[in-house]
This record gives sequence, C-alpha cells and structure tokens, in this order.
Amino acid sequence: MTSSVFDSEKLLFTPASPKNDAIPLIFAFPNEYTVGITSLGYQVVWATLAMRDDLQVSRLFTDIQEQLPRHPEILGFSMSWELDYVNIFNLLESLNIPLRASNRTENHPLVFGGGPVLTANPEPFADFFDVVLLGDGEILLSSFIDAYQEVRNATRKVKLNRLAQVPGIYIPSLYDVEYASDDGEIKSIHPLDSHIPAVIQKQTYRGNTLSASTVVTEKAAWENIFMVEVVRSCPEMCRFCLASYLTLPFRTASLEKSLIPAIEQGLKVTNRLGLLGASVTQHPEFSELLDYISQPKYDDVRLSVASVRTNTVTEKLAATLAKRDTRSLTIAVESGSENLRQIINKKLDNEEIIQAAVNAKAGGLSSLKLYGMVGIPGEESEDLDATVAMMKAVKKAAFGLRVTLGCSTFVPKSHTPFQWFGVNKQSEKRLQFLQKQLKPQGIDFRPESYNWSIIQTLLSRGDRRLSHLLELTRGFGDSLGSYKRAFKELKGKIPDLDFYVYSHWSTEKILPWNHLQGPLPQSTLIKHLHEATSHFRSASPVK
Repeated sequence: MTSSVFDSEKLLFTPASPKNDAIPLIFAFPNEYTVGITSLGYQVVWATLAMRDDLQVSRLFTDIQEQLPRHPEILGFSMSWELDYVNIFNLLESLNIPLRASNRTENHPLVFGGGPVLTANPEPFADFFDVVLLGDGEILLSSFIDAYQEVRNATRKVKLNRLAQVPGIYIPSLYDVEYASDDGEIKSIHPLDSHIPAVIQKQTYRGNTLSASTVVTEKAAWENIFMVEVVRSCPEMCRFCLASYLTLPFRTASLEKSLIPAIEQGLKVTNRLGLLGASVTQHPEFSELLDYISQPKYDDVRLSVASVRTNTVTEKLAATLAKRDTRSLTIAVESGSENLRQIINKKLDNEEIIQAAVNAKAGGLSSLKLYGMVGIPGEESEDLDATVAMMKAVKKAAFGLRVTLGCSTFVPKSHTPFQWFGVNKQSEKRLQFLQKQLKPQGIDFRPESYNWSIIQTLLSRGDRRLSHLLELTRGFGDSLGSYKRAFKELKGKIPDLDFYVYSHWSTEKILPWNHLQGPLPQSTLIKHLHEATSHFRSASPVK
C-alpha cells in the first residue's frame, strides 16, 4: 500500500542524490498522508530539505511512511493543527523517543517543530521539542541545517547552544520560567545563560516569489490540486486575526516571476488549480491573473480560490470562477454590526456584502458562504440582531442564491491586539440564538463547536505547565470533558481552566510568549487594543 501511494505522486522538483555522509532526517506530519500532503507548508519544507545533498530525508505520516533510517539524527514535525499533539506523542513513541526533551540522551535525534501552531505559541508544547523554528521556512531551514552541520559531531548540549544563536531558532530548554506559585501567574522568563538571546525574533521572508506545490497527487484531500500562494498575510489587520498579525508584512507574489511560471509548471501535470492566501483578491494584479487563467488553452482548468475580500467580488470574478467549475465563494464578514466592525477594524459595510451576493449570483455562482463570529470583545445583543438583519437582506437581494453563514466563537490569539481578552461565556447561547433566527429564513447556519473553541483558546494562551495536562488528556480522549478531568487531577499544580480561557488579562501581565517577538512590538498591539476599546459601548474589561 505504501509504495503505491508514493508512486502516484507527480513531483515538481528534483530531489538531490544524498552524499555518503548525508544527515539521516525524518520529516513528519502528525496526521494521515492525505491531510499532510495537502498542506502547502509541509510540501514546500519537504522539497527544500530533499533538494539538499547533505540530507537523507524520509517522510513519516500516521498511516504510512517511507523507509526510515535506523539512527536518525534529526526528526522534524510540521504542526498545522493544535490537537495533532496527540499524534506527535504517538509517533515519538513508535520511534522509541521519549516524549519530553529532558529525557532524551545522546542516542536520540534532535526533535524540531515548525508551522503555524508553534510559531504562534509553542509554550504548551515546549517541553516536547528540542528545537522550535519560529517563522518562515524560506529563511529558517537552511540556517538550521547549516548550523547543525557545524556541530554535528558535538554533544547534545553543544548542538543546542549553537542552534540557539541562529535568529528565529528557539531552544525551550535554555529558558527558565518562574511562577508566582504553582497555579499562579508567570513571574519571569529568562535564558539560563548570558550568551543565550533573551528574546527570539520570528523570522520573516520578504521576497516576492511565494510558495507553490512541489507535488501533485490524487491521494491528497483535494485530489490532484496544484496550489499557488498568491499573497501572504493580509492588509486588513482585523484585530483578532492571527493570520494577519503574525505573518506581517503583507506580501504579494510577482505575477511575471512567481505566479505565471508556477501556474504554467503546475498545469502541465494537472487541471486543478488552487489560489491560496488570506485575501487573494487583494493582489494588485489579481485582474491580470484572472485574465491569464481565462486563456482558451486553460478552458478545462478547475479553479478554487481561498477567502476573498467582499468589495472585490465583481460579476467578472464570479463568471470566471463559474466557468472554471467553482460553484461557491467564501467571504469573512464577522458581523452585520457596523459598531462591531469598527471594534475589530473590519473595513466594509453591509451594502458591499449585499452587492457581493448580487454579483455572485449574476456571475453564475450557486452559493455564497459567509464567515461570522460571536463573542467578539465589545459585542452586545443588538450586534447579533444586526447580523440577523444583514443575512436576511443578503438572502432577499440575491434570491435563489444558496446563502450559508459559518460561525465560530471568538478565540484570543497570541501576537494580536485581542490576546488579552478571554472567551465570552455567552458565546454558546449566542450561536443558538443565531441558529434559531436564521434557520426559518432558509439560511444555512453552520456553527463551529463551542467546546472546540474552548480547547483552542486553552492551547492558544497556554504556558509550559500545560505539558502535564496534555500528557493526561491523551489518555482521556480529545473531548472538553477529558480536559476538565485532567484539570481536576492537577488541581493546585497548574492554574484552572478559567485562568487560561475566560480571564481577561492585564496588559501589564507577563504573557507565556513574552520572550518570543512577533512582527509588531507589544506597545503597538496595546495601541491597537485601545483603538478597538474606544468603540465599546460599555467599559473594557482589559486595563
């Protein structure tokens, strides 16, 4: 079974032939092959490593693997989803590697991790990794491997100390976290030694050649898709949004040097094209890109576009997508309330949302999916009424278009201005209210699990003490009940669930990621926070 899966891959790069003394490295994705191979980040990192002749790279997934080395020197994980930590534990055990970095010896590989989850806040997982790469792989990977080569034959301690000098490489074991008490706030975070940097800066790739698929396969979750990254980050800077704040500045791929050559190469092996990015249609030459894809030679190409900005949904865009076998568009609107959109810095109005629906229908699309959110800081009951009114207006203006509202609960994320807010305890009731109001209107309402939002918040705001909790919950399962059971067992040893999830934190508080610097300094995030709370109808709980 394994070989047939890998045999169906069409590679868009040429792997190097490893030298005799190449470093044996395993690069793992902590989920099934079909999920992992659909991750553009995983594909690009794997290809980058496999094109080096000083590495012998083997891939590992939860269900299949390539031939693995008997004595790997490096084991890497790409982490895209918080709950995949359970699979990381399982894979480490299957390779006879201790879960905790502190229990590993000279005979064990260095375990590194990267990806969006670990770049945002690695602290709940810090005790399980020797090395964490913070930021963009384009910069970090070569620096990491080059530095490792220098100390390849040294002791584990020397290796980690050398790697700690590389910008963007975080060695959790070289930092001490002190707490006011076992279940209290963080008192300080400092390096164990003066030669270890006190702050690690996330690394940002600033080029205009962005990522594209390095492999196309029918076994991917999106069958035979070739993905190309059109933009990175988002210029909108909605104040809750990790995808915008953590990946600043907004970068666009060069049409002539990046997008067109990549698309030409990809469409030689498949006719499925996916345009990726947080706000794809805000590429300054998006119209020219559409014209390029609209050439007769690409008439059989099926096109998928990630989330688009509301005021860029023209009839031309909708018609181009409809012709290319796309039936639906996705737009993040967050709320129908003008006041709430001012709070979160969402620069659009209801007329634009309604016009987008009208244009989508006129262009031949059959459905429109809007994304909303409840529990946004500053939200009042009249804001929910405004969302219901907006959805009704959209449905009426584009009669016959299938309208869906996907709705999540606000989850505070590190490195954003809303990192200090907790989850609103009314959120579950508010999801139920929207369901009750919208369903009779023929609007398809799809709420995200409130319980999953609670677990997400726990991991997004967590500190190192959660490592004990994660080891326990693994045995109990992934439900919210299993986390509550683990908190009960650890009572007095770590803070309670409320501390991490529902508490509003003071801007004076030391955050678990204080020593990990994102694109913007804390002072700027606080300024953005104050701008948001100036629109609150009642006083902000954050000081």
